[in-house]
Amino acid sequence: MQRHLVERELTSDGPGNGPPRKGGRSVTVNLAESPLSWLHARGHLTDAQFAAGECLRRDFERAQLAPSVTMRWDPVRVQGGGEPGLNSSERQIAARQRFDGAVNIAGPGLSDILWRVVCAGEGLPDAERALGWPVRSGKLVLRLALDRVAGYYRIA
Repeated sequence: MQRHLVERELTSDGPGNGPPRKGGRSVTVNLAESPLSWLHARGHLTDAQFAAGECLRRDFERAQLAPSVTMRWDPVRVQGGGEPGLNSSERQIAARQRFDGAVNIAGPGLSDILWRVVCAGEGLPDAERALGWPVRSGKLVLRLALDRVAGYYRIA
């Protein structure tokens, strides 16, 4: 795993977004660490929940659902030199179908926190605030959503 460590001000909600104030408390944050891996490393998610989240994130990225720039910088593919099986468009469509199926299984109430934390990489406090939820409620809802997604991906 790549590490990108920075010093952040320690606030009542956790690490802040800016550098620490003089004389204030600070904490070292790894910006390359995802919120999902942070929760798993601290025992807040089971191995199955973490694996389900990683499967969902992988399908999100393979389906290319994230916003992109106007110019595509993908390498040009030459006919006949590809791997056997599905072509790139078919793999993208299959990933989109898996992603949509997993999000539908999670349900409308759970998919919001699932998308924000797993796909968009938002921290739980930010996701709770954006959704208007009480503090510390997101972890429980995220675990429920990941349990459903684990069932969808057949992760025991």
